[in-house]
Amino acid sequence: MRNALVPLAAGLCLFGATSMTQAANYSIEKTTVDSVEVYILRDQAHATEVRIAPGLGNNSYEMTVKGQKVFWSPYSSVGEFAAKPAHLGNPLLWPWANRIDGTTYYTAGRKYSLDLEVGNVKPGPDNTPIHGLLVYTKLWRVKNAEANGKGAALTARLEFWRHPELMAQFPFAHNIEMTYRLADGALEVETAIENLSAEPMPVSLGYHPYFQVTDAPRDDWKVHLPAKDRLALSNRLIPTGERASNPYKDPQPLQGVKLDDVFDGLVRDADGKARFWVEGKKQRITVEYGPHYEVAVVYAPPGRGFVCFEPMTGPTNAFNAAHDGWYKGLQSVEPNGNWRESFRIVPSGY
Repeated sequence: MRNALVPLAAGLCLFGATSMTQAANYSIEKTTVDSVEVYILRDQAHATEVRIAPGLGNNSYEMTVKGQKVFWSPYSSVGEFAAKPAHLGNPLLWPWANRIDGTTYYTAGRKYSLDLEVGNVKPGPDNTPIHGLLVYTKLWRVKNAEANGKGAALTARLEFWRHPELMAQFPFAHNIEMTYRLADGALEVETAIENLSAEPMPVSLGYHPYFQVTDAPRDDWKVHLPAKDRLALSNRLIPTGERASNPYKDPQPLQGVKLDDVFDGLVRDADGKARFWVEGKKQRITVEYGPHYEVAVVYAPPGRGFVCFEPMTGPTNAFNAAHDGWYKGLQSVEPNGNWRESFRIVPSGY
């Protein structure tokens, strides 16, 4: 005999272990896969599906179009990912993006030291703490999940200020929210930050999504890199402050090319967005950077079947680059203020 429907927050209804809300073309389902809580956003008209695991860094670990994978993953299941997490899908880099050039950083003239004994700082190569604190965190809480005539959306919230182990490394009280919106076959990823501190809070935020097209091997892919400048990097992959013109072709074939570059001076279309893309025979994945994403890191190592177009608010090591004086664009949020930006993932040719 079936269980009775039980209403949930955000208009969801529970049916056994699975809940769903839908509006015509769009739907969102809450379920459990390999003992992992998963939300599935669906766009029936575009045969597009996005799977999100709030308890695994709120990562949208899988996106498919007509069954073809848009995000790259080294795993065959979300259970394998949970057992031994590594980068895949769309991890958030916060409260610093990419690397810091040591275990201390500066902002507004004040020095802060990372406490490695707390155990939540990933050391990175050559003593460069990497990718922030939240990549695999279980601290996200779903705030809203809803489908309507405009799309399917999931919002999760992390109250950073409540967690001493986080505040020990980045002592700026704040809340952060991520919203995934699936509409018209594209996935928007919006981030909102609320500064609860009495001082301005620096913003060094990024994402590290892994993309693949499936209709051609990696060496047959081409990429579009709309940026004027490439920042020079040290042997520790830290920007030095020097820059040169973007040396790549447009489009740039990936055969024989290793990309691990930081681009500045993004070239934007009339709507203010910079559009990076990777293309196979017919498939194309375009990543649209909103205006506050001023820097792009692009990573495509040889022999690996992915390319990363990483939206960044600033360059690697942004806090210390601003303190050193060569980087002038460090963003911040005023006390009781808010910061908000998004990027979109747009598949085509499937």
